[in-house]
Amino acid sequence: KYLLMKNVNKIKIALIGAGTIGKRHLKAISEVKDAELIAIVDSELKLNNIALERNVSFFQSTEEMLKNNKPDGIIVCTPTEVRLEPVITSLKAKSHVFIEKPIASSMIEAMEIINTANLVSREVLVGHHRRYYGKIKKTRDLIKRGAIGKLVGISGMWSVRKADSYFDPSWRKLRSSGPVLINLIHEIDTLRYICGDIVSLSAKVTNGLRNHSKEETAAVLMTFEGGALGTFLLSDTTPSPWSWEQATGENLKFPQSKQNVYRFIGSKGSLEFPNLILWKHKNGNSDWNQKIDPKFFEMDLEDAYVEQCNHFCEVISGKEKPRINAEDASKTLEATLAVFEASEKGLEIIL
Repeated sequence: KYLLMKNVNKIKIALIGAGTIGKRHLKAISEVKDAELIAIVDSELKLNNIALERNVSFFQSTEEMLKNNKPDGIIVCTPTEVRLEPVITSLKAKSHVFIEKPIASSMIEAMEIINTANLVSREVLVGHHRRYYGKIKKTRDLIKRGAIGKLVGISGMWSVRKADSYFDPSWRKLRSSGPVLINLIHEIDTLRYICGDIVSLSAKVTNGLRNHSKEETAAVLMTFEGGALGTFLLSDTTPSPWSWEQATGENLKFPQSKQNVYRFIGSKGSLEFPNLILWKHKNGNSDWNQKIDPKFFEMDLEDAYVEQCNHFCEVISGKEKPRINAEDASKTLEATLAVFEASEKGLEIIL
């Protein structure tokens, strides 16, 4: 009886899409005491074994799952180009929805999600998981409270060579699953969260090393609210130690390099990230003739996916407001999609 009462109070979660990122969410669900996985949905019947291992129901369609279950929350991890239908169906079934980033493949789809969520009075959270890291919050706080003075500029890089096997699924060769929408969108959301909204953007996008229709390299110039300028260089065909995953050790599959990948420069100092090194002169009005000293902030890296899942449960319970909702995530998507528009038109895009 005690166990039965205990389970009644848990947040019932269904997962749609049990691929690579879906499995990461399944692990997080298992580590959140208030969450209970009740169903898995995937079009691939062979993934039924994942449900069997967890002793939960398996379905090949969202509609079939909803006929048999009433989840409090649904986590949608399908590929971006087939994400809209399960999200809308889940919302109309009156479930709160967590969407793995990006929120959608277009702004039209994003607006449909926002409008549907408002119509049925359900919350939508989007999986920009970096917002749950203490290092990100610390960086944001240092900049917001003026530790480097007025923010003047930002420089960032994400450069890796993805393994050839990564592209075995044909959908990973498409623009909807290219490094701009899969990887750069993380960087843009991180910079928006730390520095404020992006108000304009210029970019160049190229490919050619692999015979895929997706892009391979992008260079972006951004203007942030408040006037700071930012640059970001991205490539998924270039071996280097300069990427978020390698810098932080977030993904245990990738060797950790511990190299900083962001630099924030201000009128009174500068900050390296993610190792969090604050560079300042000891006396406030020093210039390049004076010695500049580093201050190190030592911080451990949490499991952001567990923090994210716990937050989803708290939102469903009405205890917290979404840390990043559909409207906020749509601004990140808009800025990310503008990279393609700016490159194709050769114009600065005003956001």
